[in-house]
Amino acid sequence: MELIKREDIRNIAIIAHVDHGKTTLVDALLKQSHTFRDNEKVAERVMDSNDLEKERGITILSKNTSIKYNDVKINIVDTPGHADFGGEVERVLKMVDSVLLVVDSYEGPMPQTKFVLKKALELGLKPIVVINKIDKPDARPEAVIDEVFELFLELGANDEQLDFSIIYASARNGFARYEVEDTNEDMIPLFDTILEKVDCPEGYIDAPLQMLVTTLDSNEYVGRIALGRIHRGKVKKNQQVTLVRKDGSSSNYRVSALFVYDGLKRVETEEAGFGDIVALAGVPDANIGETIADTQNPEALPFVEIDEPTLSMNFMVNDSPFAGQEGEFITSRHLRDRLMKELETNVSLRVKEITPDCFEVSGRGELHLSVLIETMRREGYELQVSKANVIFKEENGKKMEPMEYLTIDVPEEFMGPVMEKMGPRKGEMVNMTSAVNGYTRLEFVIPARGLIGFRNEFMTDTKGNGIMNHVFHGYAPYKGEIPGRNRGSIVSFEQGDSIAYGLFNAQERGSLFIGAGVPVYQGMIVGVCGRADDLDINVCKGKKLTNTRASGSDEALKLVPPIEMTLEQALEFINSDELVEVTPQNIRMRKIELDPNQRKRNNRKK
Repeated sequence: MELIKREDIRNIAIIAHVDHGKTTLVDALLKQSHTFRDNEKVAERVMDSNDLEKERGITILSKNTSIKYNDVKINIVDTPGHADFGGEVERVLKMVDSVLLVVDSYEGPMPQTKFVLKKALELGLKPIVVINKIDKPDARPEAVIDEVFELFLELGANDEQLDFSIIYASARNGFARYEVEDTNEDMIPLFDTILEKVDCPEGYIDAPLQMLVTTLDSNEYVGRIALGRIHRGKVKKNQQVTLVRKDGSSSNYRVSALFVYDGLKRVETEEAGFGDIVALAGVPDANIGETIADTQNPEALPFVEIDEPTLSMNFMVNDSPFAGQEGEFITSRHLRDRLMKELETNVSLRVKEITPDCFEVSGRGELHLSVLIETMRREGYELQVSKANVIFKEENGKKMEPMEYLTIDVPEEFMGPVMEKMGPRKGEMVNMTSAVNGYTRLEFVIPARGLIGFRNEFMTDTKGNGIMNHVFHGYAPYKGEIPGRNRGSIVSFEQGDSIAYGLFNAQERGSLFIGAGVPVYQGMIVGVCGRADDLDINVCKGKKLTNTRASGSDEALKLVPPIEMTLEQALEFINSDELVEVTPQNIRMRKIELDPNQRKRNNRKK
């Protein structure tokens, strides 16, 4: 058997920190490779296809596309930049031969860049560095290249990896250049660098088939679709194949459909060979990390270990007084089926049934879980979720807890309050550098527990000017108690519609989350109190009218605009005796025990 090089294919992944422009870069490559017709209307950030990705401006799911340049097919895989979606990243890197590392020419390498790059270097991939956004007025490409080089050294890159190619680009303006001073207005230098520097796939076309399943998709017509790269041999439509599972067991199936990528579309094909990234149907119980192999000679590829979850939450059937009024899917059967379906494609997620109405869902972080909750809410599900808890481990009789590596960029005048907050949250400072333009960079190692509820306070303390990013740092011995929220909740003790008069009396005691005319129920949280204890208040109380009125006392009551809580803010705000009620139309917070008298009795028992 001879080793063959496939000169007609290149497989690359794009890695970058959130917001450094990788999805926009793919847009530019797609447009300039004439993947679209000249008159075709193309959406901005065409790879972020899901609504949540478009709104948040982040990539959540890895996606594939392919472009043709000089008769070479370049398969591009877009990877998520958030550490919460790290489960996606590791598998994706197994499909490619190189990575494009996209770095913002002002911000430089950020923590998430580090996270994905470390995984790529460990797999022996040689990156091509793209310094993006060089058209920015405050761009500092030379300094950023030094930072990237230091990062490579720090992550233990070998000599070959350290000798990386550099391209200067502005994805938004559609140009890539070898030197900052060049004047070309197209992406050709980047295309040429990819063809020249990325290894083409090598392998044996006549050997038995091996393909690692890296992503799953499903389609109502053909069922589950397994995506991955063919490492060896070839596969044809209607061929018999064997699925080799993690535990060594195997089953035989027939490939009912085979697809390759052309631009953003999947195109059916009769045959594909090693080096191709394909999607195939007909293997209904394929799971991520398993191997689709030749029936005569089934050999498994090494399995990719996936990061373990660090946070868990309880997902429950909604049992509030407003249950079933706004959602389409409200029963425990609906909830169970939806969570089981999510497990098929969301590899870092774990689901455990505690009671028929309550499921413990564990994920990589608050963002990972809140994206799932928000997706379910938009699909018409109604549910309640508890406060997030970190997952502890036991090692040699010691209690271990997950730690996060936190990077904070703040203007100097806000450093004091931020550092003050880190003390009680058990954050240890490991580095401090004066960053650019009056911003200082602080780096901490902090328990994951200490970050729950921190983002809100951080945004308030820095008046919205701070930037925080964190990645999983490993497990460390338990750091001791961390104080929780120090302000109580304002709780409604009546059911009805809120009235301005009742709210006016309540707002003197704290800040409100609702305005007038909002339906409330007993035990629903309507605001945050000025002191540490909860406060029960009647926000449905109207003013009693009498026949004598003073002319000045009935002027309109002035209400302070309520604080509108997003899903993430609500999840961070609640205490352990509270829940977030999520419906397609509303996000409400409530006490687990709705009856105020019963709550007092429970507190006395404690």
